[in-house]
Amino acid sequence: MQALQFRTATKADIPFLVALRHATMNEHLARANAARDEASQLARVLVQFEHARIVSVNGRDIGLLKAYKEPARWYIRQIQIAPEFQGQGIGRAIIADILAQASHDNLPTALKVLSGNPARRLYETLGFKEIGREDVDYLMLCPPRPERFSAQSN
Repeated sequence: MQALQFRTATKADIPFLVALRHATMNEHLARANAARDEASQLARVLVQFEHARIVSVNGRDIGLLKAYKEPARWYIRQIQIAPEFQGQGIGRAIIADILAQASHDNLPTALKVLSGNPARRLYETLGFKEIGREDVDYLMLCPPRPERFSAQSN
């Protein structure tokens, strides 16, 4: 896998992020009968925008990560990888790094995944378990892991 770069998102990235959201989520939102119009997509992009980081490979923007530490957990708000870069281990590597940081902090990691989104399988292979439901989302939690299971061993 190629080296990933991360940079803080700016307002100039919003058109890319809205297009990325359409490309990665429209199918899943339609299946869940959830809003996928432009205003809804923009609103989702802007949630916790201060934590938005653009994921790039060789200078090409390919994704979005919103993850941050809260007092009692790490939280992955959004992770989206452009369809042509999916299936290459990029999302797995990014999440593994967050899980390693959370384990270092001795904190669990939480996220929500849309009902019917195949990403749920990835989250489960990384140790997330369903702990509840909220509207059309599954709430998932991964406990801190021993250091031997950190990103370096994945």
